[in-house]
Amino acid sequence: MTTKPGEVLTGRQTDDNGTPLRADWAQYYHVCEGSRVRRLFDCLRAPGIHAVTVLRFGQWAAKQVMPLRWLLTPIYMVLNELIKILWGIDIPRSARIGPGFYIGHFSGIFVSAHAVIGRNCFISQGVTIGVGGSGNKRGVPVLGDNVYLGAGCKLFGRIMVGDGVKVGANAVVHCSLAEGAKVAAPGFIYLSGTAPLDNTAPQNKETHDSAAKSNHTEMPILIRKHSK
Repeated sequence: MTTKPGEVLTGRQTDDNGTPLRADWAQYYHVCEGSRVRRLFDCLRAPGIHAVTVLRFGQWAAKQVMPLRWLLTPIYMVLNELIKILWGIDIPRSARIGPGFYIGHFSGIFVSAHAVIGRNCFISQGVTIGVGGSGNKRGVPVLGDNVYLGAGCKLFGRIMVGDGVKVGANAVVHCSLAEGAKVAAPGFIYLSGTAPLDNTAPQNKETHDSAAKSNHTEMPILIRKHSK
């Protein structure tokens, strides 16, 4: 699937008209580029679309009258298992997820059955939203609207993630984040070799000097960690 630069970070503001599935598809369609036919083709072959379609089908089936629910639930269970096997996306239908839900890439995605996710949220590959804590602190994250979760990040525990929060790749979040917060994991560490002295990352003179003297230089953190 092709995307416009920065599109996955911002998303499209969907409205309340229509079903959640319609808003999910509209989100994908908006992100894709090209003609209508090309956009539709990209949507149809996207693993994320497959996953959210099965999710919404399961949620719809769970609301039907009992005889019909008995018939539809086995179909949902089979489809959901196929999504887990083929694409590595595990999102139970009991999770409360708002419209405009977007899965950027597939594989290694797990969302707790008790998680709450707001409108127009974007998640990437390798994301986990799971149970954490003990006693009264045990629970699952509650995400607001327009939240972006980067590749490989983990959220767990009884925490609140405010509207418009962006979580960088591989960050581990176990405390609540205020509205509009941006958090990221620390930068990489050189285990061998000499750190390059170029302009690819902002470094001060002390960092340059220490990099030249050591083969085990820790690169500076490029994004400030969120303070409690």
